[in-house]
Amino acid sequence: MIGPAQAQQTSPTPPAPAAAPAPAPGPGLNILVVDVQSLLQNSKSAKMVRQQIEAKRAEYAKEISHQEETLRQERDALQRQQSSLSPEQLNQKGREFQQKVNDLDKSVQGKRQALERSNVEALEKIQEAMLKIITDIAKDRKANLVFQRSELVLFDQGFDVTDEVLQKLDEQLPTLTVNFVAPTAAPASGSTAAAGGAAGDSTAAPAAAPAATPAAAQPAPKKKK
Repeated sequence: MIGPAQAQQTSPTPPAPAAAPAPAPGPGLNILVVDVQSLLQNSKSAKMVRQQIEAKRAEYAKEISHQEETLRQERDALQRQQSSLSPEQLNQKGREFQQKVNDLDKSVQGKRQALERSNVEALEKIQEAMLKIITDIAKDRKANLVFQRSELVLFDQGFDVTDEVLQKLDEQLPTLTVNFVAPTAAPASGSTAAAGGAAGDSTAAPAAAPAATPAAAQPAPKKKK
């Protein structure tokens, strides 16, 4: 007879549970890197836009400088007339002069804003062409991630396709004419120094016309005793 202890030793071992199936491998990462800032600096179209913007900036600076010189001469003439004009006449001429200063300030700001808009619109056209080229390259290489160079600290240079994008961009968009936006009047800021953004470093606005000097106070008549 077989004892209980022997029966336990000879009982069959239960089978081990089947291993879970291995997960299906995910798609591998295929990465591209593009230096967008370099393309906006070194492409033929970007250089052409920059030249046109600088030429228009210089044109605006010349116009503003001429207008400021005219106002300075008018201010000096008004100061020389101060002693020969009545307070009312001086105040009137002062208001007229200040209005001219304000008008110039509005003109300066309008030119600056128009120049900024013109530059932005031109760069948007370059970026649109650039994005299409990058998309085509990514499809050809079956890339599923594209990074801007400025977002990365370290990466394998083999991922960088900036030179390829630049070559195609220069082929597809070798020139670009800036469509300059017409300047519009802007609220005055009180100083034509704002012209620096649109017309380079501009001299300060002429000082406002001198205010009329109040007549000397007459002594009060003495009361008769």
